[in-house]
Amino acid sequence: MRQYNASKRILVTGGAGFLGSHLCDRLLEQGHDVLCVDNFFTGTKRNVEHLHGHPRFELMRHDVTFPLYVEVDEIFNLACPASPVHYQHDPVQTTKTSVHGAINMLGLAKRVRAKILQASTSEVYGDPEIHPQVEQYWGRVNPIGIRSCYDEGKRCAETLFFDYHRQHKLRIKVVRIFNTYGPRMHMNDGRVVSNFIVQALRGQDITIYGDGQQTRSFCYVDDLVEAMLRMMATGDEVPGPINIGNPGEFSMLDLANKVIELTGSKSKLVRMPLPADDPKQRRPDITVAQKELGGWAPRTQLDEGLKKTIAYFDKLLSEPRAN
Repeated sequence: MRQYNASKRILVTGGAGFLGSHLCDRLLEQGHDVLCVDNFFTGTKRNVEHLHGHPRFELMRHDVTFPLYVEVDEIFNLACPASPVHYQHDPVQTTKTSVHGAINMLGLAKRVRAKILQASTSEVYGDPEIHPQVEQYWGRVNPIGIRSCYDEGKRCAETLFFDYHRQHKLRIKVVRIFNTYGPRMHMNDGRVVSNFIVQALRGQDITIYGDGQQTRSFCYVDDLVEAMLRMMATGDEVPGPINIGNPGEFSMLDLANKVIELTGSKSKLVRMPLPADDPKQRRPDITVAQKELGGWAPRTQLDEGLKKTIAYFDKLLSEPRAN
């Protein structure tokens, strides 16, 4: 596998978001010039404020649904709200961000002959009929449900990437990201890890939807960013899609009890109805990733990652501006 070490000009859309900000950190550590683009709908300047003044970092407010004209060597396209609370807030704009954003970034990549990576999602599998999910599975998605703005938007983005690849010989990379957690998650994004931690730290009841037996796999952000970097460094014969995530599987009840234990909270569990189209099981098969990404596999155990994430939210909640 080719090493990812030569200095490049790299664009990260959604770069002030949870994943994007960690990716910017790693790219700068590797000596690259980084252009971070974000419209700050879910991203925040707080996530990249430690990079202000860095000689190889530039921050630009821009919405990817509009064309962007810059000179870069590589593009990581992460721009899109990724939690149900945020992508359902303005579902039409969510679809536009995935589809128009993909068209604009692919057009940019075509013009400047850049390699481009699409941050796709495990949501393309919908509520899966096979478990764990493999890349060859086409999914089971409700095209008219409340989650379809995100699910179908990301599926259409994948279509566009592969059509640009076939029609214009564009060098593409597509990764399907499974549940990821860590510091810099949005406190009010409605994702299960941030929900449970914030509720536990505040001493509030922890909300369990349905019977709590639905499962997810949780990948710590550092492990996921490493996989993305390795994917971008692969040869042109590896366009993807490739699942990246942690194959360890935990029920919502398991996670809630673990968070209560690690925070020392007195929180109680309360039950709520299961949201529409919420997948019952979600776990990646990472066989392809291990083969193509130099033996990559997640290294961070759930307890270790949760402790770091709890410490982040504990500090955030202690600040006067926390709500």
